Amino acid sequence: MSVSRVPSGVPVTRRGVMHGLLASAAAAVLAPVVAASWPPRLPGSEELSFDEMYHGRHILGARTGAGGRAAVGGGEWHVTVDGRPLHLMRRADGSYLSMVDHYQSYPTARAAARAAVDELSPSEQLRGVEAEGSDHRGVHA
Repeated sequence: MSVSRVPSGVPVTRRGVMHGLLASAAAAVLAPVVAASWPPRLPGSEELSFDEMYHGRHILGARTGAGGRAAVGGGEWHVTVDGRPLHLMRRADGSYLSMVDHYQSYPTARAAARAAVDELSPSEQLRGVEAEGSDHRGVHA
């Protein structure tokens, strides 16, 4: 029985080759299973809903389309902070502005909601939509 050697001087045996082939086959079989278990995520896509506590505030958001159904690529966001509506506006570049901060845009509705919470002091709550022409930042004490 002859034993081959690779350039590093390590002997190559049939048992070693079989172990390598078996490990490669196992990896090839398991790779699709592992990849399928991860949720699909396209660049620039975002989730259809979120529900979380952020800095002690309950943030809830759901994307709705025509007829109230969830829409994958479009639709409007219904976002609340502690049960009060946070109005978001979608910009042409796909980012979001909130009624709390009209000067900064955020890549996702969740990021805009978190930023709105960051702007609120502990005693402030979002206020409802007031009459046209009222001078407010979207918050009140």
